[in-house]
Amino acid sequence: MPIPHDRVRPRAARRSLAFLAAGVLTMPVLSGCGEEDPAGRPVAGPDIAPAARNLVADGGTLRWAVDAVPETFNTFQADADPATARIAGAVLPSMYRLDTSGRPQAHPDYLESAKVVDREPRQVVLYKLNQQAVWSDGREIGAADFAAQWRALSGKDSAYWTARNAGYERIEKIERGDNDLEVRVTFARPYADWKSLFSPLYPKQVMGTPDSFNDGARKKLKVTAGPYALKDIDRKGGEVTLTRNPRWWGRPAKLSELVLRAVPRTERAKALAEDKVDIAEIDAAQAEQIMLASRDEKGSRGAGPLTRSGSPAEHGATARNGSPAHGPDSGVTPATSMRSWAIAHGSDKAAADDEITARKKRREALAAYTAQQSALRGFVVRRSLEPAFTQLALNGSEGPLADERVRRAVARAIDRKKLAALVLKPLGLPAVPVGSHLALAGQAHYADSSGALGGQDTDEARALLADAGWEQGGPLKPVAESRKAAGAEGEETTEKGAPGSNGSPSASPSASTSASASKPASASASTSASPSASTSAPASKPASASASASASADESTYTVGEDNKPYDADENLAQDGKQFKPGGAPGAYAPQGTRAPAGTARGPLAKNGKLLTLRFVLPSGPGTESLRAVGERIAVMLERVGIKTEISKVADESYFKDHIANGQYDLALWSWPTSAYPATDARPIYAKPVPAADGSLSVEQNYTRVGTDRVDQLFDQAVATLDESKTRSLIRKADARIWAAAGSIPLYQRPQLVAARSGLANAGAFGFQTPVYEDMGFLKKDAKGPVRPTGK
Repeated sequence: MPIPHDRVRPRAARRSLAFLAAGVLTMPVLSGCGEEDPAGRPVAGPDIAPAARNLVADGGTLRWAVDAVPETFNTFQADADPATARIAGAVLPSMYRLDTSGRPQAHPDYLESAKVVDREPRQVVLYKLNQQAVWSDGREIGAADFAAQWRALSGKDSAYWTARNAGYERIEKIERGDNDLEVRVTFARPYADWKSLFSPLYPKQVMGTPDSFNDGARKKLKVTAGPYALKDIDRKGGEVTLTRNPRWWGRPAKLSELVLRAVPRTERAKALAEDKVDIAEIDAAQAEQIMLASRDEKGSRGAGPLTRSGSPAEHGATARNGSPAHGPDSGVTPATSMRSWAIAHGSDKAAADDEITARKKRREALAAYTAQQSALRGFVVRRSLEPAFTQLALNGSEGPLADERVRRAVARAIDRKKLAALVLKPLGLPAVPVGSHLALAGQAHYADSSGALGGQDTDEARALLADAGWEQGGPLKPVAESRKAAGAEGEETTEKGAPGSNGSPSASPSASTSASASKPASASASTSASPSASTSAPASKPASASASASASADESTYTVGEDNKPYDADENLAQDGKQFKPGGAPGAYAPQGTRAPAGTARGPLAKNGKLLTLRFVLPSGPGTESLRAVGERIAVMLERVGIKTEISKVADESYFKDHIANGQYDLALWSWPTSAYPATDARPIYAKPVPAADGSLSVEQNYTRVGTDRVDQLFDQAVATLDESKTRSLIRKADARIWAAAGSIPLYQRPQLVAARSGLANAGAFGFQTPVYEDMGFLKKDAKGPVRPTGK
């Protein structure tokens, strides 16, 4: 289920598609047996201004910007959004929550212990609940709540309108243990990701009947069991207010109230300056504005992260009137100022009047900007990396990319390190390429398996293309010319050719471009698209429309799914992350003896009378600037090996539904969140597409249409293995094969930028970590840092 580019939903219905405290690089940890743990540590940790609870004041209201008041408070419904998950995290039980490395840890306020007590003949998990854990109506949390949630989400009763049932369908029965504090869950089939279940846990009043599930928790939550309770929902005013739960048995919440306020992404700097919110996720441009405000206050004029490249004036130099040289008047030079004065005082009355009006508007804009900057000095930018990565997707359903040699050539042509640096370096974040499709550094299942494909190598890319039959010269008939863009006419802008040719995009994007990752289906950052979790894509086009896709078995990975090729053999793939190291094993090579073209490509590559041209679809809306910059840089890299691109910039609202989901692209950029439970959550993304009864191709969430039977088998084995070390090994093997198939290329972990009032503690850019809502608050007056103003 797609979500906007600027947020990631914790464990959504399936994994959610997305557009796009500074971290510190850390050394990998060692496993108990003395070997290096391939999972390592997170590239960047949370930046939340941690403070001991005794330094945090009791009371106060924290106002938190969200995109919208959620349509439902039931996280298991299709239209649940990140605000739904945030509210659930504050008011409902979760048996497990994620630590700073994205690994599940038992939540002690609800769970004393949980473990597998039987494996044969059935897997049995015994939960021992905290004896103080009660719902807000005074009833103990117990087996009846677990059983009601299982029945609602098992998929056996279609009257429940659920968005997912992953894991719950494997349960056979739930019963009370030896006492009311014990819950025994018996599984019909082994389930490795059992820790993902019952987080959150809803009361039986919500899950007990289809009516209560479908409608009872959409607009209210009468019964809760967290540090906060739902107090008020003001849909007209765009606010949800949470207040302390008087029946909460854990550490008391520091804040009196937590208000979630709907603020559009583009208006968050303004909302912060006008004292409407205290914390908000922001983009790179807004982060730079806040950083500049802080530097102006401190009198610093030096350049640093989150600043634009360019002249000294753009880095905080002082303008002629003493104001900071950034903002609406920053581009005015002495020459232009003199010219403006001359026109305003010149003999041409009409021109003078126009210039006087324009000068007045500029002064007003500068005054407003200066006032806003002054107000923003009370905020800081907290920085980390989201549990999500941006990837280059290669549509393997037809055309040149149906040949995996061409896909591998594309992968070998791009420099992932440079692309990561392009986005992350200007933000002061570690620019480390992602080495796995299924986890991120620090998560238990992570290992850098990119060696199964190989790193950037221009000669190898050319050799792979030559082996696939693409040669220089021949009739120049573009492959992509017969394709019609999906969506309404006039929705897209196409830039033919790669950079360096006529109509070429820029190869040097500004360092200040927004660092948001890809956005599938919304023109504004606050709009969410929600296609079904399982998508039936159009069937492959007739052979005449994709003549360059060879009839050989090597070119049918996405449909045939065979794994009998020499380069896919187990001995040539990463075995649980230990065989290949970044920059080590070369990965995908053309057959021995294939001659790589010398020097740079002197002309376009062609095959069967058609040019090798790939249609690169990118979103065109605000907040996707960095995505377009990455796309344009990739086009430059591909041109060096003879691959031409047609960059199509399409409206955000049609990007996903009309292009990605329908397979109307060759190359595209978007982001996936990672999960602590990849055996369950990642499978639909990489499952081999299968023909549907109507002749279409059922792709689930595999929008690249590239998959193999062996990858599916590895996922199936991993989810049914109760030995955690074996599960990790199987997931890493699956990832190596996904790399080798070259359907998608992970590029970089998405940046997370959060503006927070400088006196706010234990909140900000959380990274992997589940927020601890009861510890959030404002520092005491005698603690370091300012306290929140008393006015609302």
